[in-house]
Amino acid sequence: MSVVEASVLAPAELERALEEHRRELTGYCYRMLASPFEAEDAVQETMLRAWRSQAGFEGRASLRSWLYRIATNVCLDMLGSKERRVRPMDLGPAREPVFENLNVPAEVTWVQPIPDPADAAVERDTIRLAFVAALQHLPPRQRAVLILCEVLRWQATEVAELLDTSVASVNSALQRARAGLSASGVSTTATPSDELDDEQRALLERYVDAFQRYDIEALTSLIREDATQSMPPFDLWLSGRDDILTWWFGPGIGCQGSRVIPAGTANGSPAYGQYKPSESGSGFDPWALQVVEVSDDGIAEFTFFLDTDTLFPLFGLPPRLDS
Repeated sequence: MSVVEASVLAPAELERALEEHRRELTGYCYRMLASPFEAEDAVQETMLRAWRSQAGFEGRASLRSWLYRIATNVCLDMLGSKERRVRPMDLGPAREPVFENLNVPAEVTWVQPIPDPADAAVERDTIRLAFVAALQHLPPRQRAVLILCEVLRWQATEVAELLDTSVASVNSALQRARAGLSASGVSTTATPSDELDDEQRALLERYVDAFQRYDIEALTSLIREDATQSMPPFDLWLSGRDDILTWWFGPGIGCQGSRVIPAGTANGSPAYGQYKPSESGSGFDPWALQVVEVSDDGIAEFTFFLDTDTLFPLFGLPPRLDS
């Protein structure tokens, strides 16, 4: 449904029309807010506002454009009272892999991962954790302009109408947003990434096996020399395979004996639920959602999200493993 008089739709028809756009609106709001939970709240508020104001929709624009206008306003309202979400890399340089550097900073809000939709191709480069984190450095309106123009491919005239501004203002905001992302070393071009090939899938299978065996030689062969690791909510992040393995076989030795199970994909990358051996001596307790960036020549990045209470249910992972 492209152009529709929302005010003349029956309630059931309007509900179906709104639901048709829920998934794409969630992706848009997630890029704006960097949290799947806040994105869900924003989309729900968008739907509520659409229901309440449907009589004011006169069909001059498509229902999709009207919903994006509402969603943008909802996100801008939410961002007005919040600190931007970050990754550990945003807070400072990599540090030595020693326990003393492990710290949970106060008043820091982290970028959270989001499951990829199972029934649609994802423009992975524009949902990557690094891209979403870089977006958070932009002022909210610049962020909206860049997402609409660069990711969703809206014309400047369409974005100007949505934001109640001029085309010149949109182009100016887009130029500044591109410069801001470029300074972060992140591409502003929305080009869909390829699916994992057979070789990369085989590499990931070897990684899971090596991690569960805690085989340092096998892990060394799989992890790139310039790989990075972060562990939100800790602000420590590690740069380089040597430091990563020094951590794993030093302060992080408690992960030895873990079980790792597939959790689909998060932000365009393979995700796994990691369960550490329980201190009770029976079964395995949840420890981290691992998001693994893989390239042609090995694993390039690990993000261990430790907020298992909220993230494991989101990714359909069991609360613990019995064996």
